[in-house]
Amino acid sequence: MAIAIIYMAKEFNWNHSMQGYVSSSFYIGYISTQIIGGVLTDKFGCRRVLGTGIGEGPTYPAIFSLITKWFPPKERSRAVSVICVSHYISMVIAMPVSNLLGSSQFGWESIFWVFAIVGFIWSVCWHFYGKSEPRDYPGISKEELDLILENESTVCTEDNFGNYQSGSRECITIIDDDHIVPKSENDMLLPKDQISSRTHYVHKIPWKLIFSRREVWAIFLCEFFGAWCFFILFNWLPIFYYEYFNVDIHLIGFYASGYICDYAIHQLKFNVLTVRKSFNIIGTLGLLIPLLLLDIAPKYAGVICGLGNTFAVAPAFFAVAIAGWLLDVTSNNWSIIWCICTLFEVTGTAFYVSWAGGEVIIE
Repeated sequence: MAIAIIYMAKEFNWNHSMQGYVSSSFYIGYISTQIIGGVLTDKFGCRRVLGTGIGEGPTYPAIFSLITKWFPPKERSRAVSVICVSHYISMVIAMPVSNLLGSSQFGWESIFWVFAIVGFIWSVCWHFYGKSEPRDYPGISKEELDLILENESTVCTEDNFGNYQSGSRECITIIDDDHIVPKSENDMLLPKDQISSRTHYVHKIPWKLIFSRREVWAIFLCEFFGAWCFFILFNWLPIFYYEYFNVDIHLIGFYASGYICDYAIHQLKFNVLTVRKSFNIIGTLGLLIPLLLLDIAPKYAGVICGLGNTFAVAPAFFAVAIAGWLLDVTSNNWSIIWCICTLFEVTGTAFYVSWAGGEVIIE
């Protein structure tokens, strides 16, 4: 959409405000399926939710719920890192491809058709080969299955408490009859053969408990402020290249964030080290946020991820539209846009550093 909007604006002679409204309209459907996608994933499994093909909204909640069932705790950080990195790799591929399609004889409409066909092909493959649980996948080896099931309930073991903040050894377990039972250390040390290795899907979501934890709010607020900057960059950066740097419309998709770094250093006269550190912190936090939700509540990863993405997409809807309006009323003053992004990134980082932690586990 970030590339297609340039061709669409040129064809229909849209101003920045209209471009912002059109770009932000995509997120109406995205935000409306986040929470429901996470809830359905935790209740019925990832395979059914992703297999419905109802859109991008449920994708991340379903994926993070899937990770808690397919990966032992010691491998989940790597799994999340691969997922997050693949997201940006796909953007690096999709933008140039979109540029080529938009500049072809088929026009900007072909961008939507091509990616829709690719998504449909993937959905068909997922329907036949995707599984919510490792034990249901026929191609998994016995050794790998035993490894996953053996480590499935180790998040709250005594050995793992050393990985969390001191001062709390309470592990809150939600059971089906709506009671909350603090598990003692002796309960946690029961032999593994007394613990069911079968995945139990969630019947009731402890909404009050989830919203009462500062670790959860660390995710929500950091997602909110970080997403404000991310979605403005994602949607407006190609237009910024096109208008401010006069980049050829056929080459916009091939440009990356290096231009922003160079602009900050050479035009805004920012210190080189400050620019490098800032971009590194932004990129690092993007990978750390999903890891936290896997630590504090693996059983409800889909729900919390859906809530977190809802907090993230909410500013996307408003920020993209507001950025277009600001450009019109300030006569294309892009510096205001980047200053607001910087302020929001700093605010989100402050909340994350202050509140993030793993001392309470919701199981």
